[in-house]
Amino acid sequence: MKAFIFDLDGVIVSTDELHYEAWKQTADGEGIFFNREINERLRGVSRGESLEIILERAEKKYSQEEKAQLAESKNRIYRELLKKLTPADRLEGVTETLEQLRKRGYLLAIGSSSKNAPIILEKIGYKDYFDAISDGNNIKKSKPDPEVFLCAAKMLGLKPEECYVVEDAEAGICAALAGGFAPVGIGGAAKCDGITKGLGKFSDLLEL
Repeated sequence: MKAFIFDLDGVIVSTDELHYEAWKQTADGEGIFFNREINERLRGVSRGESLEIILERAEKKYSQEEKAQLAESKNRIYRELLKKLTPADRLEGVTETLEQLRKRGYLLAIGSSSKNAPIILEKIGYKDYFDAISDGNNIKKSKPDPEVFLCAAKMLGLKPEECYVVEDAEAGICAALAGGFAPVGIGGAAKCDGITKGLGKFSDLLEL
């Protein structure tokens, strides 16, 4: 194995609460019921797909233009909330573990469906930290399609079977498996079927 490809939200940094708040404000504005249980269904999927899940409980039908406006409204709220992020929001053990992996000769990449990945990485001080960044700005299909990870591997000049993928969502694990990668689960994905290893904490990567 020559590289680690990391999902961003929930693995490197936690923006889950910011996503929840942005979707909550958007749903409340439309009078649509939304809670944390519904929010769990949004993990690892695109903004458009997340909106479709939320609109399942809407009393009216939305046109494509109205959906686009709602998605953009959510993103504006979210981007405003992102301004609060700092390097202190990196998850525990991440920086030290990444440094150790790099010393061992591994390449490091981001594989995130988020179009806001560059902003998040800049705010937490990781803008130039990774060898490759594959995100929602250079893919057409979101997880569980493996495109984002395949793009990351291509950027690194590696084959999927030479890369670990570290994910916290089932959709990401499915994407990794579909692409021929070795998936490593953390958080909610630590017990997913098909994973190479489940992590109790981020630094457990050093045991691989």
